[in-house]
Amino acid sequence: MHIGPRQSHIWLVRLILAASLLAAAAGASAQIDVKLVPANARATRYGNGWECSRGFLKVAEACVAVKVPANAHLNAYGSEWACDRTFVKVNQGCKAVQIPTNAHSGDEPFGPGWECDRGFRESKGGCARIVVPAHAYAVDSSFGRGWECERGFQADAAETCAAIKVPANGFLLRSGSEWSCERGFVKRMGACVAVDIPANGYLSTRGDNWKCERGFKPEKSTCVALVLPTNAQLDNSGNEWTCGDGFRKQGSTCRPD
Repeated sequence: MHIGPRQSHIWLVRLILAASLLAAAAGASAQIDVKLVPANARATRYGNGWECSRGFLKVAEACVAVKVPANAHLNAYGSEWACDRTFVKVNQGCKAVQIPTNAHSGDEPFGPGWECDRGFRESKGGCARIVVPAHAYAVDSSFGRGWECERGFQADAAETCAAIKVPANGFLLRSGSEWSCERGFVKRMGACVAVDIPANGYLSTRGDNWKCERGFKPEKSTCVALVLPTNAQLDNSGNEWTCGDGFRKQGSTCRPD
């Protein structure tokens, strides 16, 4: 059978590839043989070393069994141990958690091993009943007071919910715990004061300040008319001027370039 040049090239590439793979396998095998794998260990994926099996820990050049105490189990990695549910680590062992009254065993790995029942909160190693004041409601949380004020009320230093005093021309924010002023008014010393808009001015988009109309510029609390020199025009803002093409600004005039 006649083999063309193209087929000869393909066969040559295949032979080179096969030889490379055999050499790599031989090298990996030799590498593993040089460094013997100890008991309770296995060669790593690429054959360039070894690692201990689950439940064993590398110590020097050997794999030593992890000593799991009573009421404990191997962790996810299999190289250490962790206490079972309702037990806590004490020295090198696991001690049963003493669950206080009005509590139950918890799921948090770094907590005391228990959580207070609903309506109670942690206090001095136990669970104290949460006293919900008027205009408040209980919340299921391990932190804070255990309650939050109703909309329109705010917690004070006396641990009660005091009504939020909303001034005239003000309104409660969505949170219900703060207030803001209506459009055209600004917050000042607990009140909503009307924005003082000067002549030739208008209320800003936010509604808590003012801007000058086109052709005027702000100066202190007033809007002053712009005086345009020859060869000048209003800029995009409408509150300043710029020189036309072929001229440049020099002081209060436009000079040719």
